[in-house]
Amino acid sequence: MASLLNPYLTFRGAAREALDFYAAVLGGDVRIMTFGEFPGAGPELADQVMHGQLETPAGLTLMCADVPPGMDHTPGTNVAVSLSGDDAEELRGYWAGLSDGAIVQTPLEVQMWGDEFGQLTDRFGVNWLVNIRVPSGR
Repeated sequence: MASLLNPYLTFRGAAREALDFYAAVLGGDVRIMTFGEFPGAGPELADQVMHGQLETPAGLTLMCADVPPGMDHTPGTNVAVSLSGDDAEELRGYWAGLSDGAIVQTPLEVQMWGDEFGQLTDRFGVNWLVNIRVPSGR
């Protein structure tokens, strides 16, 4: 089973697209609240994601939002999402999906510590680490 994480990712206008992509890769249900659902949001923010959340069947939770204009945003430099566990089939499936349009820094393969590990930056600029633990006794 993959480890439970609750990373929070920010995007510049791509949060909805990112959540849909991650839901397609990881499975699960997406919930989105837009700025337009709350008083005081200008028309330029009405459809932007104020808070989005993906809950997957594997128990993973991924949260994100669009950064409003005027706030700093540097994609991929302040967050890495780590998926780890011992369910090799599940984690390899996540890797395969996340690899679509990604830049792979480290291919998913056995590393010197014995686990399978890979690192990539997905098509949205988010850094991902996938570690498949070697079962004990092996």
